[in-house]
Amino acid sequence: MTIDKLDTGVPHPARRYNYWLGGKDNFAADRESGDLLAESYPAARIAARANRAFLQRAVGFLAGETGVRQFLDIGTGLPTADNTHQVAQRIAPESRIVYVDNDPMVMVHARALLTSTPEGETRYLEADLRNPQQILESLEILDLSQPVALILVAVAHFLPDHPHSVGLVRTLVDALPSGSYLTMTMATTDLLTPELKASWDESLRSGRSDVHPRTRTEFAQFFEGLDFVTPGIAPISEWRPDPTAEEHPTPVEASLFGAVARKP
Repeated sequence: MTIDKLDTGVPHPARRYNYWLGGKDNFAADRESGDLLAESYPAARIAARANRAFLQRAVGFLAGETGVRQFLDIGTGLPTADNTHQVAQRIAPESRIVYVDNDPMVMVHARALLTSTPEGETRYLEADLRNPQQILESLEILDLSQPVALILVAVAHFLPDHPHSVGLVRTLVDALPSGSYLTMTMATTDLLTPELKASWDESLRSGRSDVHPRTRTEFAQFFEGLDFVTPGIAPISEWRPDPTAEEHPTPVEASLFGAVARKP
């Protein structure tokens, strides 16, 4: 895909996320969208940082404790500090990572992602979660006879149809061998105050938000047939928290569920 397909007038979740994280790779439409969402969910920037911290802890666990050496990170977004390949290869230099995103701007910045240790390998694939078969057919550097860590961090909640989104994830998980892992985070209003929940619901009805939160029960449906890693489903800030971290958001501030589960 070439840069002329980049529509700077339409906000994109990857660039909005970049804005919330304090990055510079975003446009006015992304900033406007981010500010509108922050009106209904004031802790949006805190949640973005907490989500990023969860990703780093989860990848550290997968590379360090499970022995997984292959990672498929879908909806990766724009590169920031400590991306999946950096965390994994710091622990296991031979790790192989495939990043997937559907934003042309991420492609522009792919060189920042396409770095690797000499022992490992990193690739970028421009594709969409809504087409899992295309993704599965383009994983040349991953050996699907060996365990793969599938990472879907803050991406599936952009799909409004819950049963359809569960089916898309199931297609990916079914293609992976025993010993693989599913890592996900997803927005929820279960953890919010009634006032904040009402505000979020209104932002969806008015079209200001494109994030479709799920209940704990709905989130659990993505993991059916898998074995949860302790502590199971938890608010992202409470999933194996780092006591040395500078920031310790509350579940209200970081209103996403997170979990890691193994395919038996």
